[in-house]
Amino acid sequence: MAGRRRGVALCVLLAVGVVAGCGTVQERQDDVRDTAAAFEQALGEGAYDRVCAVLAPATVEELEQSAGSPCPQAVSEESLAPGGAVRRTDVYGNQARAVLSSDTLFLSRFTAGWKVVAAGCAPQPHEPYRCRIKGG
Repeated sequence: MAGRRRGVALCVLLAVGVVAGCGTVQERQDDVRDTAAAFEQALGEGAYDRVCAVLAPATVEELEQSAGSPCPQAVSEESLAPGGAVRRTDVYGNQARAVLSSDTLFLSRFTAGWKVVAAGCAPQPHEPYRCRIKGG
């Protein structure tokens, strides 16, 4: 019986640790805001290698396949203008949206942190956003 209690206690501690590892809503929103700001700063500076470092792996792959060139060159060819300051973040589990002054970014949480899945996104009436840069 004591072994079973220890097993239950261990499961409870692990569950608490997993949930705590996800961070509070505010921490996740701050992390999304920081990632979006890093993306925008790199884009504004023309540091396309840093832009690519913030992109999700599938997004990098899609860009490279579509352009037939490495990610930094593919991003530069998109001529994506910086979207400005982050005005709002919405976090839903491991997915997030960062609304900027003139752009919307979509992000996902990976083991390495938040990554931009789609950028250059504009809302479409009664349809999903249309994004210039997106993963496959």
